[in-house]
Order: sequence, then C-alpha cells, then structure tokens
Amino acid sequence: MIKTGLAVLTEDGCTSLRGRRAGLLVHPASVDARLRSAVSLLRADADLRVLLGPQHGLRGETQDNMIEWEGFRDPITGLLVHSLYGEHRRPTAAMLQDIDVLVIDLQDVGARYYTFIWTMLLCLDACAEHGRQVMILDRPNPLGGVAVEGTLLDSGYTSFVGLASIPMRHGLTVGELARLFTATRNIEVELDVVPMSGWRRAMDFPATGLPWVMPSPNMPTVETARVYPGGCLLEGTNLSEGRGTTRPFEILGAPFIDPDALCARLRSEQLPGCILRPLYFQPTFHKYANEVCGGVQVHVTDPEAFLPVATYVAVLAAIHELWPDDFAWRQPPYEYETRKLPIDILAGGPQLRRAVESGTPVSDLTATWAPDLQAFAAQAAPYRLYE
Repeated sequence: MIKTGLAVLTEDGCTSLRGRRAGLLVHPASVDARLRSAVSLLRADADLRVLLGPQHGLRGETQDNMIEWEGFRDPITGLLVHSLYGEHRRPTAAMLQDIDVLVIDLQDVGARYYTFIWTMLLCLDACAEHGRQVMILDRPNPLGGVAVEGTLLDSGYTSFVGLASIPMRHGLTVGELARLFTATRNIEVELDVVPMSGWRRAMDFPATGLPWVMPSPNMPTVETARVYPGGCLLEGTNLSEGRGTTRPFEILGAPFIDPDALCARLRSEQLPGCILRPLYFQPTFHKYANEVCGGVQVHVTDPEAFLPVATYVAVLAAIHELWPDDFAWRQPPYEYETRKLPIDILAGGPQLRRAVESGTPVSDLTATWAPDLQAFAAQAAPYRLYE
C-alpha cells in the first residue's frame, strides 16, 4: 500500500508544521488508510486554526453541482469553517488572517472539469497575495499518471471548470499540478508539496490498496472516476448523465433514445476497453426525474485501453446523428459562466461541439489532439514527482 502525503506528514508527527498556525482545506475523501480524517489527525499534532471546504461542502453534503454553501462553526472541533464555493471561491484576507500556512489535502479524479484543482489554484494565488505558505498533501491520480487525453483549454474559455490550459484527462497529481501552476503562472508563493511514498505513474487507484471515499456525492466509485473525463461532457447537453441513479456518469440517456439503436450505431466505432450495454433507467432527481430514459451503461473492461473522452464524444456524436431533432446543447448559465455554452467551456473551446455538429468522424477529431497533448507532456515533465 502506498502512503499519501497525509500519511507521510502525520506519521512524522507533523514536525514540518511545528511553530506554525495552520488552516486546512479538505473534503470527505481527506482521510488516511484507516479512514481517519485529516482534520482529526492534524488537530492531534498541529496548531490547527481554521477549516476550508470546496464545492460540495467540507462534509460533502451538497448533492448536485452548482449548489453553493455557507460557512459554519464545526460542532466537533469548534473551528470556523469557510466556504470556497459560495460568496467566495478564492480565500479572502479574513479567512487567512489567523494562519501562517494553508494545508491542502484534496482527492482529485484526474479530469480538468473537477473543480477541486481550481480551488487549489485560487488558494495558491490568494496565499501568494497575502504572504501565506501553502502545503499540498499529495494523493494519487486515480486514473494513473501516464495517459493524457482530450483538448487543451483555449484562453478565451476559462471558467471554474477550467482555469488553466491542461487536457481533459491531465495525468498529474494535485501536488504536480500545484508545481506546474506556480511555475507557469509565476505565482510567488512558498509551496511545499509532501509527496506520496510508493506511488508510481502506472498505478491506478485499485493498485494503491487505499480505500475509495467519495470526494463528491456523484463520484461513488473508482469506476465513476474512470469514465468521468468523458462523462462530464454530458453536463453540456440535454442528456441525463445518470445523476439520480446509483451509477452516475456510467449511465447516460434520455427519454427519446432507443438503447438498441444507439448501441448498434456505436459498434462501428470499435471503442477500446469497454462494452456499451443498452438499458433503460429512471432518475430519481436532476434531468428527467421520474421519467423513463433509454440509453447505455459504459462498462470499462480494460482500464489501460479505455479512452474515456473519445468514448463519450463518440456517444454524443451518435446521438446527435440519430436524434438530431431531440438532442440539444445545454444553455447557460453553468459554473458561473452566463454567456458561453456549457459544452464549450467544458471542452475548452467550440471545436468539439462544431465537430459533432458537422459529423466529423471521431477518429479524425481525436487525431487533432495529439500535437497539443505532446506539447503539454513536455511542459509538465519538469514538475512530475514520481517515476
């Protein structure tokens, strides 16, 4: 079993935090291998003064995306909890006034749209402005650290689901991203990344031996994380992404879809590492709540071969082709963006949407990603921490 940055720090008695007042940014997956929370562990050995939480709340209780929450006084620790997904997404001077160092322990899922990495980036900016140190407790990328996939973000399409030009599936850990962001954006902050012990880039999450804890309510399993770099694109459409079912992002569809016709069309794409199974489902909330939907479930059979972004783009293209009068792109607002289409800010620009609309073969579209992905890999290489 590998040791996360949290385990490395606490097994040493938090000696690197001695003499410093600490704030802690965490969510429900901020636990050690014995499922003890980072809050309780740091309170035992560090001078913990304040807690902060990202989207979905410190405790993960906000079910849907785009639901803001307010800070509160934690009844267990007595510490003040600040929300970074509400009135403020960037820490204010008041949030940081009683600390010397902000400790960040967040489990990412390896996709550009997952907002925890952008909360981290805004914390780096704020701590640089206010002269506070930042300590990142590193955690595994559950998809491994080898494969990258998808488009890079165009500068005109930044949003809270993408504040820097990284791929949809980025292949880095939170600590590596912090190093990349501070260097490439010239963030003058004192950054200390506590690396994991024993993690290698080829490891996916099951290989770590660590327990999976939901970092957000609709990320219940490792299988969810595997499909998410593609499945999140469904949020930019009128298709159900499976919220309101027990397998969000693995299940998708809409009332107008014939599951067998969709699967028959997708067989010609020869999508690697997965089987698409026709099914009907009835979401209990969110899109099409209590309506019967036809669609597919994406079963990943070979995680190393599976290409989540290409797979879900193929699904979108097939549905657009088969049901052009029923399929639609979702309209704004979405994640604080009120003008641009949600699919465009998710994809990092309009190219993906235009390719789907024009009937561009998926293989031709994905081939255009290669030069940017190679350039990103070269840019990121100096900031990698693991073999």
